[in-house]
Amino acid sequence: MTTFDEREKGFERKFANDQELEFRATARRNRLLGEWAAGLMGLENAHDYAQAVVKSDFEQPGDEDVLRKVSKDLAGAGLSVNEGEVRAKMDELLAVAREQVKSGA
Repeated sequence: MTTFDEREKGFERKFANDQELEFRATARRNRLLGEWAAGLMGLENAHDYAQAVVKSDFEQPGDEDVLRKVSKDLAGAGLSVNEGEVRAKMDELLAVAREQVKSGA
């Protein structure tokens, strides 16, 4: 194997690892978001709601499905939390989730 081939394989491994870490961070962010929203709504079983939020991310590519679910559920609970606030919380929690995944927490 040439040096070029070795470098190429190294870059492929790094890319795959980075993608895996980002997937895990997004799933953790969605769980944290679900726990946050469950707390706002006063749900007794925050874990189940958080799992539902994580599952909602598999409906479509991107974050819009999660944003829609949480915004709709908060509105349905009579809370006045707009999509911009939910999106800001998603951004905040993604940074937290990335740090947790990097640290192995």
